[in-house]
Amino acid sequence: MILTGKEIQAQLGENIVIDPFDEEMLNPNSYNLRLHDELLVYEEIVLDMKRSNRFRRYPIPAEGVVLQPNQLYLARTVERTETHNLVPMVEGRSSVGRLGLFIHVTAGFGDVGFCGFWTLEMFAVQPVRIYPNVPICKSTITRSKAR
Repeated sequence: MILTGKEIQAQLGENIVIDPFDEEMLNPNSYNLRLHDELLVYEEIVLDMKRSNRFRRYPIPAEGVVLQPNQLYLARTVERTETHNLVPMVEGRSSVGRLGLFIHVTAGFGDVGFCGFWTLEMFAVQPVRIYPNVPICKSTITRSKAR
């Protein structure tokens, strides 16, 4: 069962940590996570699963940066989250999806006990301008069946 926003807030400090927490980012059944101010872009033409691939870091300036199609961008959330006895998930926000921006290509689930920043695997269908600190995705949290 997905926790409501009120349940997320009630479990802060116990089973849930969101740092920094901003009550304005709380939704009826999720919490908005914001985009950090840096992107990672692979430098390799062909990515190799068996080795570390070179990448370059790019800052996202206040005036934004345009993401190009057919390029994978790695980013992270401003917020660090932690869940105990709960399963966190991250999904793109509908307003972002309507721009043709995929926020996570494949890794939308966290494990019970996940603690850290969310890595975002961003891919744009067409050029789209992004900005640092904008709500980019949302985290929903579900109860684990095994207690």
